[in-house]
Amino acid sequence: MSKTALVTGGASGLGLELALLLAKDAHNLVLIDIEAEKLKEAKQQIESDYSVGVQILTKDLSQVNISEKIMAELNGLEIDVLVNNAGFGLFGTFLETDWKREEQMLNLHVMTTTQLTKLVLKGMIARDSGKILNLSSLAAFQPGPLMSLYYATKGYILSFSEAIACELKDTGVTVTALCPGPTKTSFQQVVSSSSSNNKITFNMASSKDVAAYGYKAMNKGKVYAIPGRFNKLLATLPRIMPRNTAATIVKKIQEKNRED
Repeated sequence: MSKTALVTGGASGLGLELALLLAKDAHNLVLIDIEAEKLKEAKQQIESDYSVGVQILTKDLSQVNISEKIMAELNGLEIDVLVNNAGFGLFGTFLETDWKREEQMLNLHVMTTTQLTKLVLKGMIARDSGKILNLSSLAAFQPGPLMSLYYATKGYILSFSEAIACELKDTGVTVTALCPGPTKTSFQQVVSSSSSNNKITFNMASSKDVAAYGYKAMNKGKVYAIPGRFNKLLATLPRIMPRNTAATIVKKIQEKNRED
């Protein structure tokens, strides 16, 4: 019997790479993204390369209660794999950043990720089988001056994923938090200061490599996965030095990556 995977932010970047891996393993797909044209392109690419069905939904995942609307539209479709990938970042001091955009980020990273997980999880538990992959970040392991809410929401996703993974032990359902460092995706096109065109380039990984690492970790049922030895080292910083020192280091890196 064929399985179905739901991937948010599946039109490009890391989401698309994960969708391709799922399609290669014969999963039918539900791809959700705000980019309608890119979704159509992704659907055509996947269906031309693999013998799977691809359903696309153009949705703004930062809307309140969008998860309920998605599940209603799917009309009882069984989801065997859930990939909560959609997200974005915002650079600047908390005092100066735009609240409307921050509210959208909070809704997407926290509310939609949590609610969609809750709604899909019920069916997985009933079937004693399922896999959930939540996109956290290396940012989850320390405070992040100049991207404060992004770091905070990724910390939430990691903590949430670890907690429910523990609750679900021995149920047949696994939860994995993927925590990549800087990755070459469309994310980098929007995370910059208003006065600089430079983007994060330090320690950059390809979305294909990160997706492969995360997919393998999900299939093994790992609770969290950090691609790259250097990233694993960076994740330990708050454990071996005062957190305020780690925050200062992050702030300097953020500033350095966006120098004019």
